[in-house]
Amino acid sequence: MNSQQTYVTKEAGEFVSKLRYENLPSEALRIGKRCVLDGLGVILAGSCQKCTEIVRKYSQGIGQAKEATIFGKQPTKAPAALAALANGTAGHAMDWDDTQVSVTPDRIYGLLTHPTIPPLTACLAVSEKLGQVSGKIFLLAFLAGFEVECKIAEAISPDHYKGGFHTSGTIGIFGAAIAAAKLMELSETQLRHTIGLAASMGAGIRANFGTMTKPLHVGRAAHNGVTAAMLARDGFEADTDALDGPWGFFQVLGGGFDQEKIVECFGNPHSIVDPGVSIKPYPSGVLTHPSMDAMLAIVVENDLKPDDIESGVLYAGTNVLNPIRYQVARNELEAKFCMPFLLCAIAISRKAGVREFTHEFVNSPQVQALMRSFRTEFDQEIEAKGWDKIRSRVQVTLKDGRKFVREANERYRGGPDYPLSDEELQGKFTDCTEQLLEPEVRGNILETIATLEQLDNVGKLIALAQTSA
Repeated sequence: MNSQQTYVTKEAGEFVSKLRYENLPSEALRIGKRCVLDGLGVILAGSCQKCTEIVRKYSQGIGQAKEATIFGKQPTKAPAALAALANGTAGHAMDWDDTQVSVTPDRIYGLLTHPTIPPLTACLAVSEKLGQVSGKIFLLAFLAGFEVECKIAEAISPDHYKGGFHTSGTIGIFGAAIAAAKLMELSETQLRHTIGLAASMGAGIRANFGTMTKPLHVGRAAHNGVTAAMLARDGFEADTDALDGPWGFFQVLGGGFDQEKIVECFGNPHSIVDPGVSIKPYPSGVLTHPSMDAMLAIVVENDLKPDDIESGVLYAGTNVLNPIRYQVARNELEAKFCMPFLLCAIAISRKAGVREFTHEFVNSPQVQALMRSFRTEFDQEIEAKGWDKIRSRVQVTLKDGRKFVREANERYRGGPDYPLSDEELQGKFTDCTEQLLEPEVRGNILETIATLEQLDNVGKLIALAQTSA
C-alpha cells in the first residue's frame, strides 16, 4: 500500500511531544471523559471474571513494589506494569469496552482496535506510581495514547486483521505506551524509542477469540506498553523509525499501510471526535449489537415470551458470521461470539448485561434449549452491500405459526451518530459496578469524572474506585 520512504514514527513522536492540554478540542475532552467512565466501569465489572482473578494472582506473585492498584472486590497493589496487566485484562474480560470507528468502507468492523482500555489502564497505573498527576495531565496522556493507537489501527492494511492478528493486542500497545510516556514527560527521541519497543512487543491472534486469552491480549498490551515507556525513560533504545520501512511494523505485520490515513494526520482531526468511538450497549462483539437490538424490538413490540418462540434465524454476511463463530455457547466467553445465545438472551431477559454473561445463565436449561432453536445463515444480498456497515436481518417464528422479521438498524446504538445517552451510560456503569460499589460511592465517581479536568490528583478517583460494597 506504500512504496516510498515514510516518517510516521517521527511524526508520532513530534505530535505527542508537542501536544498540550490547551491544544485538545473540547469535544475530545467531553468524549474522553465518557470513555474514562465507561472504561473504569468495564474494568470493575471484569475484575470479577475468572481470567482476571488468575492474572491478578500471577501479578501479585511476581511483583514486589506496591506501586499501583489492581481493582476488584479486594483491591491490591502491584508494580505499575503488572497492575496495568491485570486491569487491562479486566477491561476486556467482558468484551464491553468501546470500539474505534473507521473512516472508510474497506475497514472491516472488528478490524480496528478497542481504544480506551490500554491507554486508560496505563494512565491509572503510572499516575499512581508517580504520585501526583492532575486530571488535566491524565486526560492529556489518555487522549495522546488514544489518538496514536487509533491512527495506527486505521492506517495498517486490512490484511493485518484478515490474516488473524487481534488489533487490540498488536496495536493497543501503542496506546498504552504513548499514554505512559506522556505522563513521564519523555522527550521526542525517547518517545520514538518507546514506539520502537512497542512495535516489537505487541501480540494477539484471533484464534483465541472466545477464550480467556482474548482479554489477556489487551492486558499484555497495557503491561508491555507501560514497560516500553519505562525502558525508554531509563535509556533503552530501539529503532527510531520502527513503524516505517520494509522491516517496520506496518510492513511486517500488515503488508503495508495507507499513508493518507496517517501521514500528517495525528490530531488532524482527533479520531475520538471524527470518525468517533462506539461505546457498547452490550458486553459482546460490536458486530452483534444491531442484531440484538433488532431482536429486542421484535420481543418488546410483540410482547413475546420465551415459550412463544419456535425458532429464529439471523441472516448476515461473512463480516458478521466469520468472527461470531459459535453456534452453541458452553460458557460466558463463547457466548460473546455466539449469535444464537445473544438472541435468546434478549428473548429471555430483554437485556444482556452482567447477569446474562455468567456460567450459570449460559448453561441454564432454558437458555441451552432456546439457543438450539436459533441458527445463523449467510445472505448473499447482505454480503453484496459491503462491509462498511453492520448489516443483518432477524427472523423469529412462533409456535402458533406467526413470523416476525426485522432488519438491523445500520445506524447502530452506541455509535457516534447514535450515542448512548448520559443516562444510558450511567446505567451501564451501575450494571458494571453494582456488586462492587455502594450507590453513594458510585455517585461520587460519576461526579469526579464529569469534572476530571478540575481534579488536582487522580489518586482521589483511584481511591474511590477501590471502595468495596
